[in-house]
Amino acid sequence: MTIIALAYHPAMLLIRFLFELFALCCLGLWAWRRTPSPWRLVTVIALPVFAGWAWGAFAVSGDASRSGETDFETPGPLRLFLELAVFFGAFAALHQLRFRQVARWFLAALVVYHLLAYDRVWWLLTK
Repeated sequence: MTIIALAYHPAMLLIRFLFELFALCCLGLWAWRRTPSPWRLVTVIALPVFAGWAWGAFAVSGDASRSGETDFETPGPLRLFLELAVFFGAFAALHQLRFRQVARWFLAALVVYHLLAYDRVWWLLTK
């Protein structure tokens, strides 16, 4: 019996991209609700931009789910930690903003996604 690897299927890549966008929006929403007025606009822009920059800049060369190129060569386990930090940062932001049901659904979707994308998770852990 052959187990099919799903991480690089176009539908899974789209789902991951949508998770990334959702996470950045959650960070921006958290910044909007939790930052005092004079700094609000700065943090609403800076927090998602910084997280998105880190997501794009720190990568493992040869990652088939990306272009394969990187600005800063990053070990696979560190890259996986960065991805999980952004996703769970979004979960924490939703939870703190009292969108707990949305946070739970997002967490469940992340767990299912990462279980289905076991091949990429394993690849990152071994690089």
